[in-house]
Order: sequence, then structure tokens, then C-alpha cells
Amino acid sequence: MKTAIVTSKSSLYHNTGSGHPESISRVTSIIDKLKKNRKLIWKNPAVFNKEIIKEAHSPNYLSSVENAFPKEGLVFLDGDTVVSPGSKDATFDAVGSIITAIDGVENKEFRAAHCVTRPPGHHAEKSKAMGFCVINNIGVAANYLISKYQYKKVAVIDWDCHWGNGTYDILKSNKNVFFSSLHQYPYYPGGGSEDQKGEHNNALNIPLPAGTNSNEYFDAYEHMLKRLKSFKPEFILMSAGFDAHKDDPLCQLNLESKDYYEITRRVLEITKQSCNGKVVSILEGGYDLNALAESANEHVNALVEFG
Repeated sequence: MKTAIVTSKSSLYHNTGSGHPESISRVTSIIDKLKKNRKLIWKNPAVFNKEIIKEAHSPNYLSSVENAFPKEGLVFLDGDTVVSPGSKDATFDAVGSIITAIDGVENKEFRAAHCVTRPPGHHAEKSKAMGFCVINNIGVAANYLISKYQYKKVAVIDWDCHWGNGTYDILKSNKNVFFSSLHQYPYYPGGGSEDQKGEHNNALNIPLPAGTNSNEYFDAYEHMLKRLKSFKPEFILMSAGFDAHKDDPLCQLNLESKDYYEITRRVLEITKQSCNGKVVSILEGGYDLNALAESANEHVNALVEFG
């Protein structure tokens, strides 16, 4: 079966202002690279019921977000998180993209999918925007798999360089979810230590020191894979941040572009054992445009070859 790329033109109208690292060029650099791959299916996000978001975010927060998007100019939701008039469609299309990806996998339109969207999501907490993130796309997706498709074991794997604090905040009390994050520590946004294990021992945080190289990273990664294998997930979601790359300006880990192929491949081997290869990923960080495009391409190549 094919692999899908789910994306929307609305990502191009989420203006974060001159010099902001979470720029429009992030999605265009990836799409330009992936367009050369003839094996991919391209999809746009479908309309979805926004009530789904309330499974991850508080109703008051969702209401405040709806009212935060300006008619002109830029608005700061926090010191790093900027929205513009075009951000509203982009924000909700990012959620719609991962919902569309899940539905496509469930309906056997394709085996796996990668969502090339912005703004990213994994820093957005239940009631708080932060770190470039407004809605926690993958937190919404995990709850959607449980409520819509009645899954009992959903795994969320986050290999962005920064700890997925928002995803942890949303999912730490959900006994049907296993969450694991490998991230630079101590670093933004703070937290992400090994003792943050979730309310049901359902989280595995793996903090890594600045300067971690590929071999050291994969040694740590094997600990996550062992937990993932024992969890026996029915569906795997990936927070696909590519900022652990050695060229990224916002992190100090030292992965190569080709490492993202291996990061993905090792997870896919487990999906074949427990969930018939069902996996959906969504773009999080990655701020060197060349490294981002190369790394995302390696990730997608693994989805295509092992899906």
C-alpha cells in the first residue's frame, strides 16, 4: 500500500513575522523535496468536528484560541508563539491533516502518512500555547484514535530535540497511551526528566546531553524501543521533529540526515509485529531548511519502503 503526504496551502499563510525560525519556508522546503518521489499519494485535510479538540484541550482554551487570531497584523500568544490572520486556517488544517491521515489508514486508503503542516503542536498544553505551538495536533490524534476507533493501546513517539511537554501534559493521565520522548536536557521548555513517568507509568522520557552523537542517540533509542515493543501498540503516532540534526540552529544534538531513516525504520519493525504497520507522523521542529528537507525525506523514504 502507498504512503500519503497530507498538507494544506493554508500552512503558507501562517505568518510568524520576519526572522522567526518557524517560517513558511519550512513546509515549502520539505514539499519541494518530496514532490520528486513518485510513490507518494498527496492529500488535503478534510473538514472535521472541532469538538474533537476538546478531548485534548480545555473548552475555555479552545474558545480563547478561536478569538485570538487577528484580522490584521501579528499577535503573540506567548513570547515565541505568533499568529496572524492566516494562522487560523493553518492551525485547524494541521489538526484536520492528522485526522485525515488517521482516517485514511483506518479506511485502508494508504498504509502510513506524514503530515507536512504548521504550526507544530507538541509544546501546546491543555490550556496553554507555547513554543510556536497552538493546538497539540498529536494529542488530539491520540484521543481521536481512542474515542473514534476504540483503540486501547496508542503509542506516541516524540523525537523532536525539545521535550514534548504539551503532549505529556495532555496524555500523562491516559492509561491507553504510551508516550516517549527523546530530547536534549536540560533545555527548552524545561522538564522532561526520567522521573516524569505519567500517572500510570505510561511515559518514558529519555533526556540527552548536548553534543549527543548518532551512536549515543541510538543506544538511548533502544531503551524506548524495548518499552514500545512490550507495550504492543495498536497504532503509532510520531511527533516528527528534525531539529536534533547537527546543523539545526536551535539545538545541540548531532544527528545526520540519514539517521532519520533509521529512527523511522526501527519503529516500523515494531508496528509490523503489533499493529499491521499502522503509523502516522506529523511535522514538529526543524529549522535548518536543507537539513529539514533531507531529514524529512529520509523519514518518508522509510515509511514508503517499510510500510
